[in-house]
Amino acid sequence: MVTPELISPRSPRVVAARRLAKRNFRGKDRLFIAEGPQAVREAVEHRGSGGEPTLVELFTTVEAAERYTAIVDAARAAGARVHFASDAVLAEVSQTVTPQGLVGVCRFLDSPFEDIIAARPKLVAVLAHVRDPGNAGTVLRCADAAGADAVVLTDASVDLYNPKSVRASVGSLFHLPVAVGVPVEQAVAGLKSAGVRILAADGAGQDDLDDELDAGTMGGPTAWIFGNEAWGLPEETRALADAVVRVPIHGKAESLNLATAAAVCLYASARAQRPRTSA
Repeated sequence: MVTPELISPRSPRVVAARRLAKRNFRGKDRLFIAEGPQAVREAVEHRGSGGEPTLVELFTTVEAAERYTAIVDAARAAGARVHFASDAVLAEVSQTVTPQGLVGVCRFLDSPFEDIIAARPKLVAVLAHVRDPGNAGTVLRCADAAGADAVVLTDASVDLYNPKSVRASVGSLFHLPVAVGVPVEQAVAGLKSAGVRILAADGAGQDDLDDELDAGTMGGPTAWIFGNEAWGLPEETRALADAVVRVPIHGKAESLNLATAAAVCLYASARAQRPRTSA
């Protein structure tokens, strides 16, 4: 019977992991926390640009290790340090009210913006002034599901590695390139230089998404800019776009929240870009 080796919340290993809840320590250590079986499974499989494993450390309860044996074994095989911990230690390291028994410490994995441009992306989500970490993670998940090639978080947006962002991405953080800290003007200029059309999503946009689809203008490489949850995109950001597009409201709803609007826009582009097949 395996017994927990880490039983004190004051253990140096626990303290080091716990401090990753704060952005300044995450930036200093270039490490972040990924919780739960889905995120840890994706972290185990992910490799950095130099081939190094993304997961460097795993805290698990004995019960969780028995339930997720394959994940724990894969983490150990990938070179991660595996610590069997008490429930009290997991609660200390975890950022959730009800920990799922697996907490991974991962290396930063964001990509240089220049690499994203060099790959000539066809579909990109740009988060400008997005401050809510849950929304940021959910949009990243939507972009992944829609088959986007990359996500860009501007320098005015929330930290990609905020624990709420990581959880809301449900593993998608490990699936596609993400650039962080890019000024919105630089993001737009770089994408345009790569032949990408820039669409700003705004509820008060002059152009209607349905009209754009009917006109057949969305089949080419496209980047969507999504703005702040409360006040949308500032005028200077809208002015950078090739078009400012609104999602039509056909019913009586006042508006759509950010993540829902992003999903609609990204899937519209994905559908327009899909190769047509002859009957």
